Amino acid sequence: MKSKKVTIEFFHDVICSWCYILSPRLRKLVKEIPEVEVIHHSFALSKSPEHTIRMFGSMENAKKEIMDHWRASNINDDNNRINADLMESRNFDYPHSLPGLLGCKAAELQGGQKVHWDYFDLVQKAHLTEARNIADLEVLYDIASKVGLNKEKFINDYNSKIVMKMVEDDIKLSKQKRINSVPTLIINSEQKISGALKYNDLKELIIKNY
Repeated sequence: MKSKKVTIEFFHDVICSWCYILSPRLRKLVKEIPEVEVIHHSFALSKSPEHTIRMFGSMENAKKEIMDHWRASNINDDNNRINADLMESRNFDYPHSLPGLLGCKAAELQGGQKVHWDYFDLVQKAHLTEARNIADLEVLYDIASKVGLNKEKFINDYNSKIVMKMVEDDIKLSKQKRINSVPTLIINSEQKISGALKYNDLKELIIKNY
């Protein structure tokens, strides 16, 4: 690979199982190829419970269909971390995107892109492995503490207009770039790739072209 900076914009959602699969592969890539920089952008698959109902007909239908997606995703996860059976046993409605996305941006305000990524990964773990309710603010505040954030500042930022605008700006950006699904990667502002690439395919793409 030529020795030059490679920027990968990672559009993702906290409720996206395929994003959960891709994130550790990107972390491995950054570790092996230090020239790679990952920039995180929010994408809302379902911005509200009402949006979820419009898509699936009911919250019950949503959970049932999404669990089928989880099982298909888990086959492709390198460590089979996605626990559909545990989530099925939970008695809360399937979470929507916005609370977790706001949490990621509140984390970013304190620690930049690195902490956004750390927080995002822990929210996804809470959602897809531990089957916690990531629409519950106490769960999101608890994750902030685990990442090492100042909890009081996190809560204030989370509820601020600034953080809401950060999420909305990312959603607008995804529309401008014609992104309709996640995970989506945009490499050096020129190449768009959708889906959870296998690690070797991802690495080969970067080495060959950049």
